[in-house]
Amino acid sequence: MIDISDRAQQHFRRLLAQQGDELGILLRVTAPGTPAANCELEFCEPRDLSGNEWLVECEGFNFYLEGGSARWLDGASIDYEANPTGGQLNIRAPRIKGEIPGADAGLIERVRYVLEAEINPRIASHGGRVSLLEVTSDGAVLLQFGGGCHGCSMVDVTLKNGVEKTLRERVPEITAVRDATDHSGGRNPYYKEKAGSSAIG
Repeated sequence: MIDISDRAQQHFRRLLAQQGDELGILLRVTAPGTPAANCELEFCEPRDLSGNEWLVECEGFNFYLEGGSARWLDGASIDYEANPTGGQLNIRAPRIKGEIPGADAGLIERVRYVLEAEINPRIASHGGRVSLLEVTSDGAVLLQFGGGCHGCSMVDVTLKNGVEKTLRERVPEITAVRDATDHSGGRNPYYKEKAGSSAIG
């Protein structure tokens, strides 16, 4: 199911030796099956376990996969690469984000994927987020901006030069992209008044 290299196991043993007895390692996937999926590792005690974990046998310690995460970690691997500054743990889990929607997938599914996989990670540095409200019968996409984009004076630039451009490139059937956000209620825009620049360059 998951391959943990000898170097990674040795790294985990070193970490656990510094922590105390009876600790194990737990691996879970957050937001599985979405573009935002990620792997999280943490120390765990037996009392922390719910009983639905999968045990991966390792030499000298217990490594657990969270039960709900196990299927997303099929074919995953963990390795440790030493370098002059210490080292880096690498987790490769090719299935955690699910499948990229193909051309036969629905319009809503493909628009939502582009928002989560490409657009939201780019505007997250400005504290912003875009959510899909609706795709109309004639192919118009209605979006809601939140976070630092809510009330931002540069949101029109972000919409036209970043969001709309990316969506139209990835999903050509779209006929229009519109902002349905009431920006007058924005409390903490990243850029205020006319200063600043687009969240997506």
